[in-house]
Amino acid sequence: MNDTYKFYCPMHPEVRRNEPGSCPICGMDLVAAAGNIEDEDKTYLNLLVKFKVACIFTIPVFLIAMSEMLPDNPLFKIMSLKYWNWVQLFLSIPVVFYATWMFFERAWRSVVTRNLNMFTLIGIGAGVAWLFSVSALFFPELFPEQFKSHHGTVYVYFEAATVILTLVLLGQLLEARAHGKTNGAIQELLKLAPHNATKIVGDQEISVPIDEIQEGDLIRVKPGEKIPVDGSIKSGEGIIDESMISGEPVPVQKYAGDQVSSGTINGNKTFLMLAEKVGSETLLSQIIEMVNSASRSKAPIQKLADRISGYFVPVVILIALATFIVWAVYGPDPPYVYAFVNAIAVLIIACPCALGLATPMSVMVGVGKGARSGILIKNAESLEKMNKINIVVIDKTGTVTEGKPSVEKVISFNSEMSEEDILEKIVSLNSSSEHPLAQATLKYGEKFNIQGRSVKDFEAVSGKGVTGSLGGEQLGLGNEKLMIQVNAEIPSDSAEMVSLAQKQGKTVSYLASNGKVIGYIIISDKIKISSKDAIRKLQLEGLKVLMYTGDNENTAKAVSEALNLDGYKAQMLPEDKLNAIKELQNSGKKVAMAGDGINDAPALSQADIGIAMGTGTDVAIQSAAITLVKGDLNGIAKARLLSHKVMGNIKGNLFFALGYNILGIPVAAGILYPFFGILLSPMIAALAMSFSSVSVILNSLRLRSARI
Repeated sequence: MNDTYKFYCPMHPEVRRNEPGSCPICGMDLVAAAGNIEDEDKTYLNLLVKFKVACIFTIPVFLIAMSEMLPDNPLFKIMSLKYWNWVQLFLSIPVVFYATWMFFERAWRSVVTRNLNMFTLIGIGAGVAWLFSVSALFFPELFPEQFKSHHGTVYVYFEAATVILTLVLLGQLLEARAHGKTNGAIQELLKLAPHNATKIVGDQEISVPIDEIQEGDLIRVKPGEKIPVDGSIKSGEGIIDESMISGEPVPVQKYAGDQVSSGTINGNKTFLMLAEKVGSETLLSQIIEMVNSASRSKAPIQKLADRISGYFVPVVILIALATFIVWAVYGPDPPYVYAFVNAIAVLIIACPCALGLATPMSVMVGVGKGARSGILIKNAESLEKMNKINIVVIDKTGTVTEGKPSVEKVISFNSEMSEEDILEKIVSLNSSSEHPLAQATLKYGEKFNIQGRSVKDFEAVSGKGVTGSLGGEQLGLGNEKLMIQVNAEIPSDSAEMVSLAQKQGKTVSYLASNGKVIGYIIISDKIKISSKDAIRKLQLEGLKVLMYTGDNENTAKAVSEALNLDGYKAQMLPEDKLNAIKELQNSGKKVAMAGDGINDAPALSQADIGIAMGTGTDVAIQSAAITLVKGDLNGIAKARLLSHKVMGNIKGNLFFALGYNILGIPVAAGILYPFFGILLSPMIAALAMSFSSVSVILNSLRLRSARI
C-alpha cells in the first residue's frame, strides 16, 4: 500500500491520521484503513473495555432509579432516597469521566470549530441531564417545587445520562465491528498474497520471503501454491484458479509464455515462472490499492446528505428549545420536568449519524463486491455515474477481440525480395514496439528463426503504425493512413486480395520502403466468445453499443456485423475517438468508453466513464475509472448492475435515515401525548438512535451477497 496513514473517517474520507482518534468534522471514530487489521482490532477492543466499564456502573444506577417504581421499595429500608441519589452520582462518575468522556470532548470540539454534529446533540442532552442532577444534589434549595418529588428531593437524571451514554457507546462498538465486515473484501485480497516463494538459485531451490523476490528471478510454483508475483511461465504448465481477482470460477489452463498473477492459485502441476512485476507493481497490490482508495472516496449523492447534515443539528437544537418551552407553558404538572425530559429526548433521538453513514457504507461494500467480481472501481463517483450511462463505445483489438493476434500470411510485391526478406524488415521495425500486432509479428518471425536488425529513428505513429530507418532504407509499417503520410502508393492489383481479407475481419499492415509499398502482412485476431453475449446484454438494458477502431472500413464492418453492433466508425486516430465522444456528450449522451491501448487513453479520459481492460496497457488502466481484470466485456454489464444495486442501497439508507428522524423527532417531542398519552424516554431515544446507525450498516452489508 502506498498510503502512510492508518486511520480515516468513513463519513469524511479526506480526514486521515496516523493515530486513532475522532473526526474533527463529524466526531465519528476514525476507522483503520483497510489492511491495518491489527489497528482495527485495537480500536474495537478499546471500545469494548470502555463499554464493559460503563455497563458495570450504569446497571446499578439504572436499578436504583427504577426501584422507585416498586411498592414498599426495599432500598429505602437501607437508607433514604436522598442518599441513594448520592450513590448514583458516584457510580456515574466512571461512566461520564472515563468510559464516555470522549463524547463530551467531541461535542466541545464541534462547538469550538462550528462543525455541529451528532456528538453536539449527545453532549448537550446527556451533559445537561448529568449537570442538572449534580446541581440538584448540591443546591436543592435553588429549584422550584415543581422539580421536587414527594420525598422532598429534586428529581435527578443520573440514570438517563449514564444509560444514554452507554447506549451510544454500544452503537459505536457495533459500528466498529461492522466496519471490519465492510473492509472484508480487501482483507480477503490481502490474505491472497503468499509470504514465501521458491526461488531458483543455480541448481538449488531456496525458500525466500516474498519481499526478497526481484524482477528477473526464476521461481518454481508447486501444486496448490499461490503464485507469489506477476510474471510469465518459463517452462511447464499450470491450471490456475484466478477466481479471487477475476470473479470467474473456472480455472484457466496456462502454458509457457502465458502471464500469471500474484495471489492466484496453481492447480496440480508444477512450473517455472519469470518474475516480471514485484511488490506494489503486482496486479494484486494494484487491486488492493484501488479498492482501498475507492472505498474512501465520496459519491456525488453524498453531497445531499452533507448539506442536510449541515442544517440538521442547528434545527434540532431549535426544536429541542421549542419543545421545552411548549411543555413548560402547556404541559401537565410538573411542567418543567416534562419539558426537560422531552427536550433531552429530542436531542438524543435526532442524531444524524445514520444519515452520514448512508452513502459511505454502501460505497465501501459495493467497491469490495466489485473487486471480488473482477471489477476495479477507481472512485465512488464512477460507481454512481455508471448507473446513468446510455451509450457504450468499444475499441476492437483487445476489447472485442482476444488481443492475441496471429500472423496468417506475408506477401511481397517485389520480385527481388522474398517473403522472408519482407518479414525480416517487419520484425526489425516491430522489435521496438509494444503493440499487440507487433508482438504477433515477432512471434511469427521466431518460427523462421528471423532476427531483427537495429532500426534507427524509430517512431510509433499513434493510430497509424511505425516508421524507422534500416541501413539507410526509410521504412514504414502500418495502415493506409500511414502510407499516405510516407507518400507510398498502394499497388492497385493487391486491392482485391487485401479487401477480401479485411471483409473477413482481418487486419492488413502495409510495408513501405523509401516511399514505395513493397509488401504487406495479414494478421487475424479472433473475436472473444463472450463479446457477442455481453453486447446483447447491454443492448437488452437499452444501451447503444458503438465500435470506434483505427482499423480499416472493411474489417470494422465485418466485426460490427458479426456482433450486431448499433454502429461503428473505422480508421479513427486517437484524436478522432476523442472528438467523437465529445460529440456524443454534446448531444446529451452519457458515454462509457471501453479500451485497452495507449491510443485509447485520451478517449477513456474524456468519456463519462472510462473502462479499461485489465489485459491492456498501464496507460489505459490509469486513464480509466473502472478496470475489468479479466478484460471481458461481460464486466461492463456486471459493473452497471453493481452500480444500480449500490445506488438503490444508498437511496434505501437515505430514506431510512431521513424517515427515522422525520418520525422520531415529533414522537420524542411528545406529539402523541395529547392523543395516546405516549412519551418517549430519553433512554429509549438513545437506544433507537444507536440501532438506526447499525441498521444502515447492516443494510449496506446486504450488498456482499448481491448477485451481479
